[in-house]
Amino acid sequence: MTGHLRATIHGRVQMVGFRYYVLGHAQRLGLAGWVRNGAGGRTVEVVAEGDEAALDDLEAALSLGPPGSVVDSVESKRTQETQGYSDFTVRT
Repeated sequence: MTGHLRATIHGRVQMVGFRYYVLGHAQRLGLAGWVRNGAGGRTVEVVAEGDEAALDDLEAALSLGPPGSVVDSVESKRTQETQGYSDFTVRT
């Protein structure tokens, strides 16, 4: 089953390679969507679409983060409504 994940990661998640950490995981998992830094310097936003099991794996990775990051919390929402992204990108 295909799903849609929207997540906001809070903590020390900017300037630590978090977006590229997410990009690598998403691409390996065959997901489409995007990742970008949020406003205020303490969040990263993720939108991902694909197989539900792959979204579960990505969501677990978001809670861990790359070395040097400190994830305080992850707010996430799942739906079945997809936007039809064709690849996974880093937005600025």
